[in-house]
Amino acid sequence: MTNDNELETVATSSQAASKAIIRPRLSVCSLLWAKIGVLSFGGPAAHVALMHREFVTHQRWLSDQQFTNALSFCMLLPGPEAMQLATYSGWRLHGVRGGLVAGGLFVLPGALVMLALAISYVHFGTVDWVASLFLGLKAGIITIVLQALIRLSKRALTSTSDLVICIVGFASICFLNLPFPIIIVGAALCGLITNNNINAAKSCIHFPDWRPSVTTIIQWGALWWLPLLTIDFIIGNEKLAEIGYFFSKLAVVTFGGAYAVLAYMAQDVVGKLGWLQASTMMDGLGLAETTPGPLILVTEFVGFVTAFSIGGLWYGLAGAAIALWATFIPCFLWIFVGARYIEWLNQQPRLQAALSSIMAAVVGVIANLFVWFILHTAFSNLAVLNFGPISVLFPDFDSLNYIVIGIAAVCGAFAIWRKAGIFSILALAASLGIASTLIAA
Repeated sequence: MTNDNELETVATSSQAASKAIIRPRLSVCSLLWAKIGVLSFGGPAAHVALMHREFVTHQRWLSDQQFTNALSFCMLLPGPEAMQLATYSGWRLHGVRGGLVAGGLFVLPGALVMLALAISYVHFGTVDWVASLFLGLKAGIITIVLQALIRLSKRALTSTSDLVICIVGFASICFLNLPFPIIIVGAALCGLITNNNINAAKSCIHFPDWRPSVTTIIQWGALWWLPLLTIDFIIGNEKLAEIGYFFSKLAVVTFGGAYAVLAYMAQDVVGKLGWLQASTMMDGLGLAETTPGPLILVTEFVGFVTAFSIGGLWYGLAGAAIALWATFIPCFLWIFVGARYIEWLNQQPRLQAALSSIMAAVVGVIANLFVWFILHTAFSNLAVLNFGPISVLFPDFDSLNYIVIGIAAVCGAFAIWRKAGIFSILALAASLGIASTLIAA
């Protein structure tokens, strides 16, 4: 018998013989997944950076190729790609059980923090020292994301064509506001067309048996919908059922990651459904950007505040739980159905070229998210300048938050000179954020 600290090393055919992938016990994995769930501040770019650093660079649980292929696949799915990537890492190492643990631990810490902040919000409004703490954390994340974006670019942009696709992807989403699926489809077509490796050896991996996928769809589809239908037709609570149906629709139709989901949701929740005022919706988005876990946790805030306004605290808790259920159960479904096909896709020369091009475009998209994150963190006021089909997010330099710049600079120097880890950087950033509030007071 092996204990929890013993690791089984297995060589993988996709890597050179000198490279080995570490496969730890589930209990060992769970500790790191919990750590990632607690430290995953800063949105999708930061989440991907953190997972690449831990899964690939430090722990060697996934190879670079496995990670980038999985990321490309997750970016094609509806819903939050970071949570799905975490779930895939667990599935890759320990099957469905590992996927549940990894995905659950990625979401749970942020969900608890968001619930506490939502309860505080409806009773007290915003809390200054909490806002300062999270502002410091976001400033520190700028350093972490920049480091990871550079590493990811070096691995994904291996040719001139990859660099061109990356730049086009960045410009398309940053300046032209093209829908993310169009960018991904364009990158995939570019990879298919430009791939010249048509005589490559055939894959040694056979197409996976599709029958388990059918069983998974039935099981997880029932798990997803039976509680919602029970609330509607048996319990007879139409409002809670409406919350579940709305977020279930979001889980299916919103491609392009968390920001695409947030834009779609904000428009409907405020304008079409009238559940929240625009100011409340923006407060919820701000809270979601400062909590660990995926940004899509704002759905929990919307579900809680909407239900709270009708029936008080316990009704609000039910609304939050239903929103979380309808948001994240589909994410497990997509991964548990599709993950088994990623390795086969990777062994198809033309499809592999398409995935490589998609990954180059994804780097451009992540770079755009990084720029967006910096602008919204460092500046209080931003304007959108339109030049025909081109729109540019332009900051008001008078609204520059020098505290953010200072904290980011200190964290950057700390990371470079002291080779500090993520936890040390975030602890320093949080401390500086709180200290700035105390000094100002």
